[in-house]
Amino acid sequence: MLGKKQLTKDELIQEWFQNQTPTYETIKAPMVGRDAAADQWIKERYEELEDKPPLTDFLQEHQGFYVIALAKEKDGVPCYISLGQDENVFRGQFLVDCIDLIGEELVNEAWGTKLADETLDYGHRLMAAANAIAQEHQLDYLREQESPPETEPDQIESKLHIVFSLARWLIFYGKNGHGYEADF
Repeated sequence: MLGKKQLTKDELIQEWFQNQTPTYETIKAPMVGRDAAADQWIKERYEELEDKPPLTDFLQEHQGFYVIALAKEKDGVPCYISLGQDENVFRGQFLVDCIDLIGEELVNEAWGTKLADETLDYGHRLMAAANAIAQEHQLDYLREQESPPETEPDQIESKLHIVFSLARWLIFYGKNGHGYEADF
C-alpha cells in the first residue's frame, strides 16, 4: 500500500453513492429535459401555477427532475409513502398496523437496514405470509391491487394490502440490486 492514499470514510461514502444506480432509474421514471413525457408533465404543472415565473426559468429549475408519477415500474412506487420523502420510498410505519396479521417479529424486521439479497429475502417472506392469509380469506385480488382498498384501516383488507404492497416493493428493489436503509 506504499504510495496509495487511504480514503476517508466520507470519501468512501461518496464513492459508494457514485457507483449506485439511482432508484429513479430503476423504476424507469422519465426525467425533465431528457424524456418527452416528463417535459409534458412539467409544462402541465407550470400551467397550473397562479403566479407563473418565466417558462424558461421554470423549466431550467426542474431540469433533471425525475417524474415518479410517470414511472413504468409500479412495484417500485408504493402507495404508502411518507410526507417529506420521495414518492418511491415506502413508509414502514404503516406496517405497525399489521402486527396482529403477520406477527411482531416479521413487522419489526422492517426497521433493520438491509442489502439487496436481504431485501429480496424479506420481501419473499412477507409475500408468503400475505399469500397464506389472502388464500384463507379469499383476498387474493389484493396482491396486484395498486391503490388501497376502500375499507377501514383496521380491516383485514387494508392490513393485507399494506403487507402485499411492501412485499412487492421489497422484491422489486431486491431483484434490481437495491437494499434499503431503515430511516427513523
